[in-house]
Amino acid sequence: MNRLKYLVTFILICSRIIIYAQDTRFSQFYAAPLHTNPGFTGSTIEHRFSMNYRHQWPNIPGAFDSYHAAYDYNAAEINSGFGLIFNREDAGSFGLTTNQVSASYAYRFRLNQKTYLAPGVKFGIVSRGVDFSRLVFNDQLESNSASTVDADAITDRNVNYLNIDFGGLLYSENYWVGISARHLNNPNQSLLGNNSIAQLPITFNFQAGYKFSLSGPTVKRRNAKDITAAILYEAQEKYDQLDLGLYYNHEPFVFGFWYRGLPLIKKYEDDLRTVPQNNDAVIILVGYSVPDRNIRIGYSYDVTVSRLATNTAGAHEISMVYEIASKKKKQRSRKFIVPCAKF
Repeated sequence: MNRLKYLVTFILICSRIIIYAQDTRFSQFYAAPLHTNPGFTGSTIEHRFSMNYRHQWPNIPGAFDSYHAAYDYNAAEINSGFGLIFNREDAGSFGLTTNQVSASYAYRFRLNQKTYLAPGVKFGIVSRGVDFSRLVFNDQLESNSASTVDADAITDRNVNYLNIDFGGLLYSENYWVGISARHLNNPNQSLLGNNSIAQLPITFNFQAGYKFSLSGPTVKRRNAKDITAAILYEAQEKYDQLDLGLYYNHEPFVFGFWYRGLPLIKKYEDDLRTVPQNNDAVIILVGYSVPDRNIRIGYSYDVTVSRLATNTAGAHEISMVYEIASKKKKQRSRKFIVPCAKF
């Protein structure tokens, strides 16, 4: 049993490093708006379905996979948005998985003719566990056995907990500014009970952007051209990260280029050494909007520029967003839509 505790503690320490380095995040974060900030809930004309998949560091055995699926609805008649979100993470070759089901709500305040404020909240139930069938213990190697003597001790090693997020969004015709905070209740995700090493710290998130139109007001949407500059900054305890980039939209295509890291010199302190963490990746994105179908498909690739560049092979990411709206809703609700990028 002691070996089991040491093993699980080691796994939690490794996962803690991953968590503190970065919370679950997507390069195409605006294609996962409810994950980025619950204030985005209902920021569509009527119905919206979104799906995201990220395959990170494919050259490493047991690469990290993230899945996201969401549905949200704009109840414009009561200035509200309602959302349902499913998240899953598979981390490492030892089968550490995290599943989350969440519900989100946002209310839209009209500050003046063109400016809106939308605070939102998200409540989620999380299930986290390790697949011990992927692990090999010392006694199995010694006895050449398919099972370990600790088999009874490693059954049912999942933990469930509540997670609470809050966010707000201020936006107008050409700009948006948002803030959010994840894990407000500091949930304990330990597989061994009340273990403070596995308590999730709050993640603070700031996003903002501006849309520059390159087309005249009379140009049809199908031929519209614009450039959108945007920023995403996240901080979790002493770790932080910045995404900064541009989207060029020429319907039906979108091209994006992003930098992820910290352009200024900064160092993080831990118990053993000082580790520089300045540059992470540059991100290349291409997106396509299916004409007259309200479907957007995006693909991005993270080109690693840190010291891990030769070992990880970057990250691949795919997104798809499908929006449905009646003609009546399209006419009445388009002015409520946040002008941020869609990938």
